[in-house]
Amino acid sequence: MQISAGKLWCLRRLSDERGFFKMTAVDQRPGVQALVRAKRGTADAAFEDVGQAKRVLIEALSPHSTAMLLDPGYAYPWAALQVDPRRGLLLTYEQWDSEETAGGRKTFAYPDWSVEKIKRLGADGVKLMLWWRPDASEDVKAHQRALVEQVGRDCRKHDIAFLLEPLLYPLGGEGRGQAYEEDATKRPEMVIDTAREFVHERYGIDIFKMESPVAAGQVPDPDGAGSPECQKWFDQLGQVIDRPWVMLSAGAAMEPFRRIVAHAFRAGASGYLAGRAIWWPVFESTFPDWDAMREGIAREGIPYALKLQALLEQTGQPWTACRAFAEGITLADAGPDFFRRYPAA
Repeated sequence: MQISAGKLWCLRRLSDERGFFKMTAVDQRPGVQALVRAKRGTADAAFEDVGQAKRVLIEALSPHSTAMLLDPGYAYPWAALQVDPRRGLLLTYEQWDSEETAGGRKTFAYPDWSVEKIKRLGADGVKLMLWWRPDASEDVKAHQRALVEQVGRDCRKHDIAFLLEPLLYPLGGEGRGQAYEEDATKRPEMVIDTAREFVHERYGIDIFKMESPVAAGQVPDPDGAGSPECQKWFDQLGQVIDRPWVMLSAGAAMEPFRRIVAHAFRAGASGYLAGRAIWWPVFESTFPDWDAMREGIAREGIPYALKLQALLEQTGQPWTACRAFAEGITLADAGPDFFRRYPAA
């Protein structure tokens, strides 16, 4: 499979030398804001508090990640200098607030934010979180599809990696405006059908950030009696997605997320892009004691991330080995006239 020069470089920047994604998310917004308000006893979460919390997390976790995912409202403007420049950088495209309709939820970009700006500041990838339900109204699905196609076109134009994070949600507005929590009533088929929708080439997805097809609390120990039945759902997900995919933590606790990634890696996932499973317990218990937060991340968060990484290296699949690249990877426009053929933005 041919890959454009920019996207190939981005995928290599986001992964390690073996092709594994060990990425940490610090782009969470409503949950972090809510905790800051609760701890401070204020009506609003101060920019300085949210920003400093993210700065501490980024400074501690960036050296132990292949890439960091930051939001443009707090994490990047407050802590850009704390991101290890030897690591990859992803920026969030979508604003958290969505439009709730009778037929489902619509996602929108940050005002005046664009793929062009993300590329211009030097990032290696664009992350779009997309609310999606296969059973949403046709109007809602048309809006969501159009958004993904637009971001895909812009990422092709600016030659930057496109990471899509489709998330199921309960119909009826429940949970809107809050930190994302997994829909415990979801059916595995809905996650798999969601992946099947967006693997089409017209969307231009380079990496899928997927939720578990089985609710976190129902994923058994990977070496336990119930694992084979659960593994079937992860295997189906891996069969549908022919390009690199990683797992998100969706607020799962440490042990449930370990079980999730163990099944995902066996099914062909190439890594994880997780946040709260790694750092939330420490953040929740120590804010706003920054020194205690640093110590807690060093004591709990980093060792946990390293365990996930060891498991990934033992059982995961490098992104270069996914089915889309079964015949190898070649650079698009390669040749003595590359400088002519490679398109300008």
